[in-house]
Parts: sequence; C-alpha cells; structure tokens
Amino acid sequence: MENKRNYLRLLTYITQFAINMIVPIGLCSFLGYLIDSKLDTSVFFIILFFLGAIAGGRNIYILAKREMRNDNACKGSRTSSKDK
Repeated sequence: MENKRNYLRLLTYITQFAINMIVPIGLCSFLGYLIDSKLDTSVFFIILFFLGAIAGGRNIYILAKREMRNDNACKGSRTSSKDK
C-alpha cells in the first residue's frame, strides 16, 4: 500500500511540474503572438516566450523547494515518533 501511495505522489509531482512549466510558456507565447499580429512585428513572441520559460522555471523551483521542505518535515516527524 505504501508503494502505491509513493507512486501516486510521484505522479502528482510530475504532473504539477509539467503544468507549472507549460502554462506560463503557453500564455506568454499566445500573448506575444496576439501583440505581434496587432503590431505587425515578430519580436514580442520571442521575448514573451522566454519570459514564460523563466516564469515556469521559477514556478518549478518554488514548488520543488516547498516539496523538499515538506518531505524533510515528514521524515523528521516519522523518526521522532519511532524513537518514542
């Protein structure tokens, strides 16, 4: 049962990482495309694409940092309860 729970938790992390990377890139690229089509340029798509990639990377960094902190807190509580 514990192995299945770990598998589902890992699958959730992978899904969250993918969503946190794809959504900012997609939204910024779409916004850049709209601006470029209105202004008849080709610069804003590239700039906003990279801005979305940076935002996605930042989101993943924050998510990974939070999950590592939660995982360490859970491991610490498990070891302290086993010691008693």
